[in-house]
Amino acid sequence: MSNLSISTPVQLKNMIIKDDFWSPYISLIRDVVVPYQWEALNDRIEGNEPSHAIQNFRIAAGLEQGDFYGMVFQDSDVAKWLEAVGYLLEQMPDPDLEKVADEVVDLIAKAQHADGYVNTYFTLKEVAGRWTNLAECHELYCAGHLIEAAVAYEKATGKGKILEVACKLADCIDATFGPEDGKIKGYDGHQEVELALMKLYRATSNERYMKLAKFFLDERGQSPHFYDLEFDRRNGETHFQALKIAKDKSYSQAHLPIRMQQTAEGHAVRVVYMCTGMADVAAATGDEELLKACRALWNNIVNKRMYITGSIGSMSYGESFTLDYDLPNDTAYAETCASIGLIFFAQRMLQIEPRSEYADVMERALYNTVIGGMSRDGQHFFYVNPLEAWPEASGKNRNFDHVKTERQRWFGCACCPPNIARLLASLGSYIYSFQGNALYAHLYIGSQVTVDVDGSAVGLIQHSELPWNGNIGFELAMDEPKTFSLALRIPSWCGSWDVKVNGQQVAKSAMRLFNGYLHLERTWNAGDIVQLVLPMNVSPMKGNPEIRETVGMVAIQRGPMVYCLEEADNGKGLHKLILHPGFKDQVSFDSSLLGGLLTIDLAAYRIQDEGWKDRLYRVKDEDYLEATTARFIPYFAWANRGSGEMRVWIRENTVLPS
Repeated sequence: MSNLSISTPVQLKNMIIKDDFWSPYISLIRDVVVPYQWEALNDRIEGNEPSHAIQNFRIAAGLEQGDFYGMVFQDSDVAKWLEAVGYLLEQMPDPDLEKVADEVVDLIAKAQHADGYVNTYFTLKEVAGRWTNLAECHELYCAGHLIEAAVAYEKATGKGKILEVACKLADCIDATFGPEDGKIKGYDGHQEVELALMKLYRATSNERYMKLAKFFLDERGQSPHFYDLEFDRRNGETHFQALKIAKDKSYSQAHLPIRMQQTAEGHAVRVVYMCTGMADVAAATGDEELLKACRALWNNIVNKRMYITGSIGSMSYGESFTLDYDLPNDTAYAETCASIGLIFFAQRMLQIEPRSEYADVMERALYNTVIGGMSRDGQHFFYVNPLEAWPEASGKNRNFDHVKTERQRWFGCACCPPNIARLLASLGSYIYSFQGNALYAHLYIGSQVTVDVDGSAVGLIQHSELPWNGNIGFELAMDEPKTFSLALRIPSWCGSWDVKVNGQQVAKSAMRLFNGYLHLERTWNAGDIVQLVLPMNVSPMKGNPEIRETVGMVAIQRGPMVYCLEEADNGKGLHKLILHPGFKDQVSFDSSLLGGLLTIDLAAYRIQDEGWKDRLYRVKDEDYLEATTARFIPYFAWANRGSGEMRVWIRENTVLPS
């Protein structure tokens, strides 16, 4: 159906991650995070805010008595947990974990209505409210997460029960929504079902699911406006009174039809989930106009509304985008889920058009915000990821109420922890893709993969020293020589590179740099070795002059890692530190620091307090500067040593030209 040449991600079952940096994270997800979240979903962690998510399903299934508890979208936490389990099981059998997951599947099936509907909130709390408040109440959002979980779990285990539940649910939705007479011509306030339906379409080859996803996207923002009609039908009743969601159309990207949207507006997670669904549908249908809309939104997000850490959403009200270049550091919202959604979007765009800019953003969000959203123990999480933190202000200034300087054990709205789990559990599917005769390496993560090339298996072992060093190696294994292109991404943080095959420098004529990928096209033999060296320099990064908060400041980056100052290393008053241009850096790896971190020491000055006692302002005078050393650690590792100040951007003392 599609006229686009779509690349295929490598299946998780054909991928084994063996990487000094990432393998501990995968083990942490398997051994700590997923079990911990299972306990949280069952309200068995003392001191945690209750989840009641499993209990809701037990009550809806008729196994217990009680009332619904939690957010209207509480079901989605269970679904994301099950999806993460599916990804883990696809990579490695775990009979005990599978047994628990099977029990969850049975529970969900028991809670399903005869017509296929599944939602514990509307089963238990608003029995007559089904499909009456789509703008606010996340029915299709919850359905989407259940469908995604079902596809992942069936693929991993071959057990069809949960996929049957998902298909019945999707059929129920299809019978309810659509352009036909008698159906609801509407869409959910929180996009998610669109990308889930596309996964179900690919799993079942049932085109009804793809057409339904396309309907939900195309209907958004049309007139007469569905949210207004729905609002009037329920006599103006609202679920989230503070947000006025039904009237604030841009909050849920319903202010314009999607093909007309040029800027990322409203709730950041919803934007990138919507864009992921748009890219999926564009890829499946060959819809060039829809792809053009994807590119427009991508360019606006990445070039005008994204933080240097790969986080998005600059305002706490509505967890939203605001306007171009409005990127405050200390009040940033930067929800973990939003960066995860940006990675989803980037991956889908990579499948359509392998351009390094998509993988660069995917890498930036992954190495900085996503893993920064979880503590090193796997049991504490950030919902919000600021680029500057002042603990005293967070306790007194209400504008900072959303900013935490210590990760939380759980949340009343617990979307982020299971989202981190499902992304990292599926990390292997983001490393490579195959398109035409080219195997693209998007992320440099140590791994073993097997791909099909012209009907026979080709093995590729990757060795990577990222993120601390830029040495990468590939070793090929195959039964007979194969001709194809190995396309290696040259990251934007790298100004040069060196590549050898079997120890010999590759001639310029034997490689091609296209869209940020270095294509090595040749006939490969078993045992061939490729060595790629990406120099890693400490880079002072500037912000666009239109970003008011970063003018006259620099951020320190090395490779894919953004670095920050933390009080634990530099004391209080981080805002008083100043760097000078042309600094010399000292890079060292501290194996004893938080499991091993590469730190950067830079010569700096600290503004002193002389002459300021009991004075708030004074006539301009020379600042008293004291020479010091500023220590920077990777941004993802901050707040693992107690509450304290943190800062990404630091002032630079520039000398104006005469």
